[in-house]
Amino acid sequence: MMDQRWRPTVNEREFIEQALQSDLRVDGRRPFDFRKLTISFGREDGSAEVLLGETCVMGYVTAQLVQPYKDRPNEGTLAIFTEFSPMADPAFEPGRPGEAAIELGRVIDRGLRESRAVDMESLCVVAGKHVWSLRVDLHILDNGGNLIDAANIAALAALSTFRRPECTVGGDDGQQVTVHDPEVMDPLPLTIHHLPIAVTFAYFGDGNIMVIDPTYKEEAVMGGRMTATINSNGDVCAIQKAGGEGVMSSVIMQCLRIASVKAADITSKITTKVDQYTTEKALQKVKRTPASVAKEVNVPDVTMKESTHGALENQTSKALNDGQQISEDPPAVANDEKHEDAEPMLTESNPEVKIVSNSGSAGESDEVKESRSAESLIDAVKPKHKRKKKQHGKS
Repeated sequence: MMDQRWRPTVNEREFIEQALQSDLRVDGRRPFDFRKLTISFGREDGSAEVLLGETCVMGYVTAQLVQPYKDRPNEGTLAIFTEFSPMADPAFEPGRPGEAAIELGRVIDRGLRESRAVDMESLCVVAGKHVWSLRVDLHILDNGGNLIDAANIAALAALSTFRRPECTVGGDDGQQVTVHDPEVMDPLPLTIHHLPIAVTFAYFGDGNIMVIDPTYKEEAVMGGRMTATINSNGDVCAIQKAGGEGVMSSVIMQCLRIASVKAADITSKITTKVDQYTTEKALQKVKRTPASVAKEVNVPDVTMKESTHGALENQTSKALNDGQQISEDPPAVANDEKHEDAEPMLTESNPEVKIVSNSGSAGESDEVKESRSAESLIDAVKPKHKRKKKQHGKS
């Protein structure tokens, strides 16, 4: 329990109080400075770990379909659960939650639910029958002071990265709900309107000395504490002051102005970390093309070229075999070698070329053309050395 925690000696108490009167703190910070904040995320969506100085808190969000409340049939639910482990502080005992655990859960729950930071109506699947119920579990891993602020940041970071499964409504009566696997349909993020940031102030002496983010030792010496939950727009979401010395209204207004500045700073840090996490998760889903595919793309081109040459050879051999049948369109016999090389390309698929070649032999008679047509085509497709031997034999 918190009343069994470590208690400072008289000398330690006097040292801390005298240092605060000189605007100094034991860890070297100024009165209105936060400790180093580190936010990290787990492999699964909805898991976040926050390290605020020596205070470590892990938040985890889960969801399930439940029946809504009768007075709010179109809204989902949100619940905060805290777990104080003896590993975090020897004063914590396992079993039923103590007063500190209950107070921590209520402060965070009030800041999230009462300010309606999460859109509850977007969690409705079938009005009056099925809604999503969100559960935020906060595990205290190390108690270095100011558990409220660390747990609040952990809850916000976990909610910002949580993705609920996609579901569809169908069936004969239109009331059957089907929850799809994340691999089939992408999960949906939560609709979060703003981020309520909790800023805790500790008062010392007569309430004239106040500091932000008290440590474990400062909490043992402080005379009172107040937690203000404010978003980046400066809207006050909740204020919690549990016992302790009284504080003047002017001091409270000063605390709210300071908390507004700190809330904007912490909101930017959370947003930056969440954006980095979202980008990394998106890049992991993208299927990048390997570098070896660039070489494989050229293979079909080579094959197509080879098939083209093969088609030309088949076309030439077909013209050679059918040379006796093509007698109606006799090609002209040219004297130079250029025209002889062009003759194999004269097939039925090139009628325009045929017309040009027929016009070259206009001076010859039709009988001479018919007698020389078959022999000319056969000679044209033969190799040059055989054609030269044949011409030399004729001479």
